[in-house]
Amino acid sequence: MLNISKNPLNDNVDLTKYKSAKHVFGKQYYKYFNRFLSVFAIVSFLILFLPWTQNITGRGAVTTLTPDQRPQTIQSQIPGRIEIWFVREGDAVRKGDTIMKISEIKSEYFDPNLVQKTEQQRDAKSLSVESYQGKVIAQGVRIGALTNERRLKLSMAENKIEQAILKVKADSIDLVAARTNLRIADIKYVRADSLLQDGIFALKIVEDARVKLQATEAKEMSQEAKLLGSRNEVLNAKIEISRLKAEYSDKISKAESEKLTAQSSQFDTEAQVTKLDNQVSNYTIRNSLLYIRAPYDGFINKAIRGGIGETFKEGEALVGIMPSNIDLAVEMFVEPIDLPLVHKGEKVRVQFDGWPAIVFSGWPNVSYGTYGAEVVAVENFISSNGKFRVLLAPDEEDHKWPKEIRAGSGAYTMALLEDVPIWFELWRQLNGFPPNYYQPIESAKSKNK
Repeated sequence: MLNISKNPLNDNVDLTKYKSAKHVFGKQYYKYFNRFLSVFAIVSFLILFLPWTQNITGRGAVTTLTPDQRPQTIQSQIPGRIEIWFVREGDAVRKGDTIMKISEIKSEYFDPNLVQKTEQQRDAKSLSVESYQGKVIAQGVRIGALTNERRLKLSMAENKIEQAILKVKADSIDLVAARTNLRIADIKYVRADSLLQDGIFALKIVEDARVKLQATEAKEMSQEAKLLGSRNEVLNAKIEISRLKAEYSDKISKAESEKLTAQSSQFDTEAQVTKLDNQVSNYTIRNSLLYIRAPYDGFINKAIRGGIGETFKEGEALVGIMPSNIDLAVEMFVEPIDLPLVHKGEKVRVQFDGWPAIVFSGWPNVSYGTYGAEVVAVENFISSNGKFRVLLAPDEEDHKWPKEIRAGSGAYTMALLEDVPIWFELWRQLNGFPPNYYQPIESAKSKNK
């Protein structure tokens, strides 16, 4: 039966006539396996037409949605020396709580009464400002008084000029009268002398006429001298006006110069007061900087500069702090070839490291342990790792993210794209084609409009 002979028996003997042979040769082997293969082939063929969600996968990390919620270090704005620590690593702090106390290391700030002494200097300078203000007011009053006095003096001098002019006119009239009298006296004398020669008048009458002529000449000369004196008085009055103007101009100019000097000193002192006031404010603020306080509610991560008595420079990090109230987000990185497929508002599934999950990348609805997210920002410039950074926020329509997640944890992301049959996805993967060019429905509708 082993068919090792060169004369096989089954070629000469019909074994099908026997009952045992009918039972053996008529039995169908691998019947259930063949049925399984048939069912598997049919199911596999049907599965090829099931929908498959194309996606873009990437690795990322948990971060915060806004920059002010991310971990940061606290620096000191002034150089100093650590004196006292009020917290430990891991302690919870409230906004404004004192973290440490520092002391000055610059000699110009060693004086503990520096603020009070600077305030005293400022107050003294403020009194000087008031004194200069009083001097300016006094000089203004003096200038007003000199102006009024000059006006009065000039009025008196002008009146004197008018009087002198009137006197000149009167003296001129008197001079004309005197000359007229002189001419009449001269005529009378000539007539008397002529009549004396004719023997009509006596000698006494001629002598009286000569005396009267001489008196009239003297009076005319006196009146002429008087007129010259009146004219000199007019000139003197005009010279007096010029002198008064020059005198009071000099006095008023000197008073204005003193006033301007007082104002200049006042402004300079006011500038010094402002400078001292600024110094008082700076010293007061500097004293408040000797206490390092928490900028917000959070937790102390790490003491970067430890110990007591250690010195540091301004702007040097002292302690790390993490906010307590943060809005978690995930930053994922995508390849440049996949960037056109990512849009703001697009849905993304996120799997957090250390969190149990069963993931079917093409069937997000049947995956377990993934959480919904939404694209809120896409970086416009490539990152140092050669990929583009995408920021994801929690999806409000999905269940909330676990509270135990901390910033810095790793995450696996899947950006959901278009639904295609499985056979098409296998064909795309075998040929190395990128996913279908995908645009959100809302943007496509707006483009159609």
